[in-house]
Amino acid sequence: MNRNEELEKLKQDQVWDFIIIGGGANGLGVAVDAASRGYKTILLEAVDFAKGTSSRSTKLAHGGVRYLEQGNIALVIEALRERGLMEKNAGHLVKNESFIIPNYNWWGGYFYTFGLKLYDLLAGKLSLGSSRYLSRQKTQELMPSIEPKGLQSGVLYHDGQFDDSRLAINLAQTAIEKGACILNHIKVTRLLKDKKKHITGIIAVDQISNEEYLLQGKVVINATGVFTNAIMKMNDSIYKKYIVPSQGIHLVFDKSFLPGEHALMIPKTSDGRVLFAVPWHDKIVVGTTDTLVKKSNIEPIALEQEIEFVLKTAQKYLTKNPSRADVLSVFAGLRPLAAPEKKGQSTKEVSRSHKIIVSKTGLISITGGKWTTYRQIAEEIVNKAIEVHKLNPSKCMTAHLPIHGNKKNNAADFENHLFIYGTDSDAILQLQENQPELKEKLHPDYNYTLAEVVWAIRKEMAITVEDVLARRVRLLFLDARAAIASANKVAHLMAKELNHDEIWIQNQLAQFKIVANGFLLKEFRV
Repeated sequence: MNRNEELEKLKQDQVWDFIIIGGGANGLGVAVDAASRGYKTILLEAVDFAKGTSSRSTKLAHGGVRYLEQGNIALVIEALRERGLMEKNAGHLVKNESFIIPNYNWWGGYFYTFGLKLYDLLAGKLSLGSSRYLSRQKTQELMPSIEPKGLQSGVLYHDGQFDDSRLAINLAQTAIEKGACILNHIKVTRLLKDKKKHITGIIAVDQISNEEYLLQGKVVINATGVFTNAIMKMNDSIYKKYIVPSQGIHLVFDKSFLPGEHALMIPKTSDGRVLFAVPWHDKIVVGTTDTLVKKSNIEPIALEQEIEFVLKTAQKYLTKNPSRADVLSVFAGLRPLAAPEKKGQSTKEVSRSHKIIVSKTGLISITGGKWTTYRQIAEEIVNKAIEVHKLNPSKCMTAHLPIHGNKKNNAADFENHLFIYGTDSDAILQLQENQPELKEKLHPDYNYTLAEVVWAIRKEMAITVEDVLARRVRLLFLDARAAIASANKVAHLMAKELNHDEIWIQNQLAQFKIVANGFLLKEFRV
């Protein structure tokens, strides 16, 4: 996954079958699907893979217990099937996680046990384990930090948990292995049309070199998530809102607030939302909120009322009360919800399922969806493109296609921090053996090493300090202060690898500091 090699592919004079705009879950899913069917495929991402929503999820590969309660059985069945395939195809990233729902009324235990037995049933052969009713005593035993006052019972069930931006990188690698051209830091600035107003290609600008490229293509896919409206503006003569952004935030705490292996699930918070506290890379991720926002920002910032809501809810259910001073990182993500048909609809009423829009110009856009169903969505998009643009039909190959890094028999050692690299972990260890200085840690409190930075640059198309510390090594999401402290070391190593000067280093450090401060509560910014 070398950027210079991919740029060479880009420069070849050819007509692409698929031009994909956007390197998040949906875009990368389409790239893997189209390339594995044998179509000439190119994907362009304006910033970095999974820079937006796709790196800011709750880290769950799940069927959606909430959708079951809403009666959306079809969505649950689809998501549970895809969760099972995700675990089989990317076993080095997707792990089986047990969740506990604590009940503070007498009927909750029975109600959720019945519902979750149905959830297990809907998963069929791809079930991750059976759910079961827990007595008050057993609930406390399995989750010692749960608030005991008023606790009646608990229910344990299984779902998947994964590393979102690492899966994005592995999907990019898989697409390249299947013959696709995949590039980050290249922004699409114009859609090209013929006399009949049909799209024939795009103009894009390399954000690193400022070089402009003109690409011809049979199909153009708009997979830009919360920035769908911006591409639609280039496409439509009359402006219409296709998506509304809804913000969700997560707070990250030390593992001591929820010791043990189990995740906590609160099915109904004070305002009717679901809240999770999930173990992730030896930390606890707590979220999420659901707040409609007016604008889609590339770097969304958590609102004070969201922070307070998550903190108060966590304090209500945990015996060790987390405070603002305990927040190691806060990250906000925007969900691209399909714009409501009716005025005044709340975000809970706006459809969570995905929607494929075919414009008169031939542009195919995707709105909504979630990480768990990315593969199914991609299959539907490619099928739709074949139908609309009359391409030579070819069958989908991705249901049982191993993702780059996948280990046979899913033999991932989740205790070793290198597990996220899957089959590439041996090569990183080899790097350390060949150059012992690369064994040096980025930060004394964390196991990440300089070898991982070199790997990110050479093999995972990391171009900036943020690419490395946010989405290759997840330090910014786990501990923003530690990430800021590691930035200098990373910038100098990157400058050496990529042949940059001192001015580049200083610019990178300044830019990273601005981004990283958004991951800290305002009183702790540096």
